[in-house]
Amino acid sequence: MQTAQTALWVVIMLVVLAIAFDFMNGFHDAANSIATVVSTGVLKPGQAVLFAAFFNFIAIFIFHLSVAATVGKGIVQPGIVDTHVVFGALTGAITWNLLTWYYGIPSSSSHALIGGIVGAVIAKAGAAALISSGIMKTVAFIFVSPLLGFLLGSLMMVVVAWVCRRATPSKVDRWFRRLQLVSAGAYSLGHGGNDAQKTIGIIWMLLIATGYAASSDKAPPTWTIVSCYMAIAAGTMFGGWRIVKTMGQKITKLKPVGGFCAETGGALTLFLATGLGIPVSTTHTITGAIVGVGSTQRASAVRWGVAGNIVWAWIFTIPASAFVAALAYWISWQIF
Repeated sequence: MQTAQTALWVVIMLVVLAIAFDFMNGFHDAANSIATVVSTGVLKPGQAVLFAAFFNFIAIFIFHLSVAATVGKGIVQPGIVDTHVVFGALTGAITWNLLTWYYGIPSSSSHALIGGIVGAVIAKAGAAALISSGIMKTVAFIFVSPLLGFLLGSLMMVVVAWVCRRATPSKVDRWFRRLQLVSAGAYSLGHGGNDAQKTIGIIWMLLIATGYAASSDKAPPTWTIVSCYMAIAAGTMFGGWRIVKTMGQKITKLKPVGGFCAETGGALTLFLATGLGIPVSTTHTITGAIVGVGSTQRASAVRWGVAGNIVWAWIFTIPASAFVAALAYWISWQIF
């Protein structure tokens, strides 16, 4: 009886840690949803975070749990995951998120989590315990999502420039100040739909590993879905202010029309990835879209040095979080 009670408390603590990661994900990635709408002056910061948090949460009613299924069942071979693996994965992801948040670097919470899972699993059972198809499509979208965001953002900007070629600048600005509310809402919807599901996935993975859910279940328990969407929305409400300035102004100067095109291109990319069940980085996506919008003006409109520093953070995210996760797994296994 004592063993069962102890196991239950371990699971509860790990679920709390996962919810904390989800909250941090919203906190860390709030800038992705609100940076452009704040930097263009369409919404004040306080209004923007409430607006984004609302759309983060209502994504629960829009998207299927395909990303959660990929994370929960499509990355690690059955029977490998245990409480030590989950602890290591979450510790690696949270550590990298805190580090990049502190220095204002818009890195990927999603890839930090994937890196954490990979590092902890390899520490336990080696690379053969990973499901290559799940890992490969996630890694592929490290490159695909920013490129697709770049392409869609730049195409949107070209189309809008052609459609509005006869309109005065003041009229275009007035139109797109309103339309940017639509694009920011769509992007926040995509952010909540993709990112909340990653935490749902790791909790589902934990529940299956500890016997509190069956591997044959087609969906995780409802309480995991609701709590994860609530946590990411709450995190967004607190906002990642250190990263807003980098995303909204340091890469390129945005006007409402540019913000609309970047957010719309990013939202379309997130909708596609979520529909395909691929956990992607909202940070990578919106950065690619912002760079795409800036590059349609002229190459010098993009601060390529800042963009290059962000890319380096992307490259290091998975290996860095994997290393910390492997270390945390070993410590957990030794102590508990």
